[in-house]
Amino acid sequence: MQTNLFDTIFDQMGHVRSQTLELVEGVTEELADRIPEGFRNNIRWQLGHVYLATEAFSLMQLNLPLQLPEGFMERYAYSTTPQDEAAKSFPVLTIPELVSMLKEQPDRIRETFPISRLNESVSPLTTSTGLDLLTPEQSIRYCLYHEGLHFGTINAYKKILSR
Repeated sequence: MQTNLFDTIFDQMGHVRSQTLELVEGVTEELADRIPEGFRNNIRWQLGHVYLATEAFSLMQLNLPLQLPEGFMERYAYSTTPQDEAAKSFPVLTIPELVSMLKEQPDRIRETFPISRLNESVSPLTTSTGLDLLTPEQSIRYCLYHEGLHFGTINAYKKILSR
């Protein structure tokens, strides 16, 4: 049985996400808010940022609706930190709330994503490193890499903060 590209990409997204969720099992609210010395963000920010980036990179090019709680852009966008005044003016989601959002996100995106538009030529999204993502497929594939980066950061934070 041959698996189509659409299913493969979303199966990979689900696998990557399950690894991230497994990594944060048992992370307390206190631990989630601690910022390791020499860093700008904490585990809570990492999780919110992963959710925000996946939402934006997966859906924005096709003008599909994003499901973002109030203040998510101000709290978790690239280059923000938990100390930003704009971030402090919005409610903080608990770790269980973030985990719940992260759990449902891959299936929700898969269900709403129009398979026929996976390789549509769209306005490019440019990553913070200057990579132009020219199709929705490229953007979704980038999400896998992006989440892997933040998985590594969360893993490092846990190790540093448990010393």
